[in-house]
Amino acid sequence: MAEPRRINRVHRSLSRPLTILGAERKLFFFAMCLGAATFNLLNSLSGGLLMFSLLYFLARWATRTDPKILQFLLSAARLRTQYDPMKFVPVAVRRDRHAQA
Repeated sequence: MAEPRRINRVHRSLSRPLTILGAERKLFFFAMCLGAATFNLLNSLSGGLLMFSLLYFLARWATRTDPKILQFLLSAARLRTQYDPMKFVPVAVRRDRHAQA
């Protein structure tokens, strides 16, 4: 006799990305730091708030599009030859005739 199928409950919060106000944490921190840097550089509160708000809404859009987009962009810079077809170098494969299959 077959055993009944086991059902494991998975809570939705375990599979959600960690966000702050709808933006991925690292992108939110980046937007906050650039907003503060703009405030310090230009000595303008409105300039800092404008920079933060633009980057914040861009971060929300990126998180909504793909929560792993930051990891993809960082790995794409490191693995550039795999993503750029103009820099692709084919791998030479040598086959040994005497090897057993």
